Amino acid sequence: MATQKAPRSIAEREDIILRKIFLVSLVDSMVDDSRIVYLEMTAAEILSEGKPLLLSRDLMERVLIDRLSGQFPSAEPPFPYLVGCYRRAHEQGKLITSTKDKTILSEMESVVRQAKKLAVSYCRIHLGNPDMFPSVENNPSTISPLLPLIFSEVSSSIGGFGGSSTGGVLTCPPGFVEEFFRDTDYDSLEPILKGLYENLRGSVLKVSALGNFQQSLRALLMLISFPNGAKALVNHPWWVPKGTYVNGRVIEMTSILGPFFHVSALPDHTIFKSEPDVGQQCFSEASTRRPADLLSSFTTIKTVMNNLYDGLGEVLLTLLKNPDTRESVLEYLAEVIKKNSSRAHLQVDPLSCASSGMFNNLSAVMLRLCEPFLDANLTKRDKIDPKYVFHGTRLDLRSLTALHASSEEVAAWIDKDNPSDKKSDDENRILQSQEATSSGNNIRGPSLLSNARPMSSCGGKPKYSFICECFFMTARVLNLGMLKAFSDFKNLVQDLSRSEDTLSTLKTMQGQTPSPQLELDIARIEKEIESYTQEKLCYEAQILRDGALLQRALSFYRLMVVWLVDLLGGFKMPLPSSCPMEFACMPEHFVEDAMELLVFASRIPRALDGVLLDDFMNFIIMFMGSPNFIRNPYLRAKMVEVLNCWMPNRSGSSVTTSLFEGHSLSLEYLVRNLLKLYVDIEFTGSHTQFYDKFNIRHNIAELLEYLWQVPSHRNAWRQIAREEEKGVYLNFLNFLINDSIYLLDESLNKILELKELEAEMANTTEWEQRSTQERQERTRLFHSQENIIRIDMKLANEDVGMLEFTSEQITVPFLLPEMVERVASMLNYFLLQLVGPQRRALSLKDPEKYEFRPKQLLKQIVHIYIHLARGDKEKVFPAAISRDGRSYNEKLFTAAADVLRKIGEDGRVIHEFAELGGKAKIAASEAMDAEAVLGEIPDEFLDPIQYTLMKDPVILPSSRITVDRPVIQRHLLSDTTDPFNRSHLTQDMLIPDVELKARIKEFIRSQELKKHGEGVNMQSPKTTMQTGDEKMTLID
Repeated sequence: MATQKAPRSIAEREDIILRKIFLVSLVDSMVDDSRIVYLEMTAAEILSEGKPLLLSRDLMERVLIDRLSGQFPSAEPPFPYLVGCYRRAHEQGKLITSTKDKTILSEMESVVRQAKKLAVSYCRIHLGNPDMFPSVENNPSTISPLLPLIFSEVSSSIGGFGGSSTGGVLTCPPGFVEEFFRDTDYDSLEPILKGLYENLRGSVLKVSALGNFQQSLRALLMLISFPNGAKALVNHPWWVPKGTYVNGRVIEMTSILGPFFHVSALPDHTIFKSEPDVGQQCFSEASTRRPADLLSSFTTIKTVMNNLYDGLGEVLLTLLKNPDTRESVLEYLAEVIKKNSSRAHLQVDPLSCASSGMFNNLSAVMLRLCEPFLDANLTKRDKIDPKYVFHGTRLDLRSLTALHASSEEVAAWIDKDNPSDKKSDDENRILQSQEATSSGNNIRGPSLLSNARPMSSCGGKPKYSFICECFFMTARVLNLGMLKAFSDFKNLVQDLSRSEDTLSTLKTMQGQTPSPQLELDIARIEKEIESYTQEKLCYEAQILRDGALLQRALSFYRLMVVWLVDLLGGFKMPLPSSCPMEFACMPEHFVEDAMELLVFASRIPRALDGVLLDDFMNFIIMFMGSPNFIRNPYLRAKMVEVLNCWMPNRSGSSVTTSLFEGHSLSLEYLVRNLLKLYVDIEFTGSHTQFYDKFNIRHNIAELLEYLWQVPSHRNAWRQIAREEEKGVYLNFLNFLINDSIYLLDESLNKILELKELEAEMANTTEWEQRSTQERQERTRLFHSQENIIRIDMKLANEDVGMLEFTSEQITVPFLLPEMVERVASMLNYFLLQLVGPQRRALSLKDPEKYEFRPKQLLKQIVHIYIHLARGDKEKVFPAAISRDGRSYNEKLFTAAADVLRKIGEDGRVIHEFAELGGKAKIAASEAMDAEAVLGEIPDEFLDPIQYTLMKDPVILPSSRITVDRPVIQRHLLSDTTDPFNRSHLTQDMLIPDVELKARIKEFIRSQELKKHGEGVNMQSPKTTMQTGDEKMTLID
């Protein structure tokens, strides 16, 4: 019977396990594996000490030091050897679990734990002091050997774009990274982490949205999940780079987080271009690509960028939740914002400012941080302290243009309203974290909410809650980021459109007169168009097609407008009699950005789905016509642009219909404030105000035309016309007439110029003899004139149309003494242009191309004549028509009636128009008789502006000159100054000249008696006009 083998002692088991873990032997005959190192000197020392040649816990560290310190042939370098020790210890730990003896199992588990701990400890020592142990590596890398292990640890959570496998690279033993960074002192880890962060920064420095950034981002997240890792990051000298020459771009490219925020699909300056080139890879020759391929590229980029946003958001949130690192994060964000403040300028220097990609990414991340306080009811808005704008030291908000206050007023108010030093019970609470409750794809983890009132810090400076700081920082980031990207995109689209127009013109010229230079120009423009198209599609992929991003931004700006209105006491009208300074001092871009976002989002299909628009609508109605609260007329005009986008026939959404037709504030105030803004926009203070007003009034006119079709709004309009008969409505009417005259006159003159150019180009013999440059210039001028005519004529049609439909139901303001002659002169002038002797010169081959519809225009003019004649209770209109010495002629009415019959106008309309013409003819005759009766009128009775006999003389208070009241009232509608010395003047300042009025009456009475006594029979001279049988080529 065989002798039973004696069981191994605990010491023997320990020796076997440790030999397998550390790959060392104390006995030469035991070395049967090339990896195992025979520690001859160590064995001799142990024998001399009278100890058995068995590895034990007591000898473990001594043996490991000897293994690392010695130079053994074919031995592994220190770091992979130590990682291998940890891996083998982990494997041994799994093997011993089958041991039945609990005592032995406990002892062996203790050995394995100690071996692991020792391997990790010496890994730290080696990485912190690389020269401590000899190594056979000839070219030590600047990349930390720990980095591949971290990458392998996080690679399992990465998929799709932005990730990579770690095949062939040293893999990380389970638990190694956790044990490496956990439960150790900061000082030993700090140099290791410093190198790792620099490696991670470098790994994404030139990486685009299609590159491998997610591995590094996950590694960063893993490192900061350890308290020492987070501390080392914010203590890194590159956390916020310092120095005289640090600017926005330097922070982006050299800070640890900057290159992560730089990862983007958006175009950047050539020097900082990332790879792979997103535009080239996804959108080259886009016109030839299948729609499905483009859609796939859009989806990929959107997905990848949202992975980046989520990861960066998690990084910031992790650091913000840590009390030791929170302040450093806020400092970093503030520095990025301050160093990039010039991104708000029209022209941005790409060498001194961070990229659009970085700021758009930062915008998306900040919006994620805001999500916990963007709930539907905005319940936490009371935690946003407006005093942050004036007393917060982190951001310089006081220097920004304010909604209404001047910089001097802001400074004076701040000096007067210094923050209190009083402390309340909850002022000294630290920022508390609570679970985020907002819906949507929010960042997991606690939200950072606390009382909004500023807390006093030790230095006496006010300290604000995270919600407050996050709100204002997000507003600044969006202004410099997402909103700037909208502006860049709009400019890009315009550049693309201009290039396409230029290409079309060049190709036309090449077809007529080919030349090598034209071929070069065409090739250059085609290359330019390709570049613009790629950039445009990159913007579309990252921003326009990211519905969730736009929805978050809209939620933020909904909070913004509700919070601003809270400063005035909430959504209610009328507004307070004076603007509170807290509101007046708020940065103007807070409101401007909200409006820009609404305009942009309104033009993207389905972007507004599910968005609560009522608060925006209330805000627009409240402030659109309120220059005492929002000074900038262009900002108030931007609100009209938003409403214009929301018109039901344009938005295609039933949601917007209710905003106009079922909204209480809208029904009461919308028309009133639109009319007020129409007047206010005449004087913007800008050097381009004359041209700007036409575009703005175009938007207002489109809105008013729509609102006129809504009965409730039409009734409100009529009520305003009655209440403001001599106020804002009369001013509105005056500017509407001014614009109509200018636009139609300008259009008709440009048509004459265009016809001259057409004639030049049609004469091929002379045209060919001109130089190529001259032909190019004349061709460009021709196309430019075409565009001007088209735009001006469209605006003129709009204005005349509004005069037509409003005059049907509102006539009194048109017939006031200060207005009736102005209206009559306008109508007479239009009539002269359309049916007068010069009409032939205005005939065009394709008038519809230029929005020139003479038949429709004539009908509208005639309808206005008739509407006013019907409402003329005082019978003043025919006389006003006949007093127009510039354009009136009785023959025009006959000629117009003939044309109306030919184009099929209603017979009743023609009859009424002819009747009005007859009355005007009689009035003209009576005026001639009256003029003859009066004879020579003394100069003192004549108005110095019009040189007509005054009926109601008034004295101007400043110049002391006497004028006729209707004449000066007409002047004041457009210009509130004394025409003789430019001093301020309003109607209520006019002084009736009672004595002169009585003398004028006496003069008229005496002249009438005198003529009557002489029995003079006055005959009215006749004037003729050659219209007769001329063919109506303009309209026929």
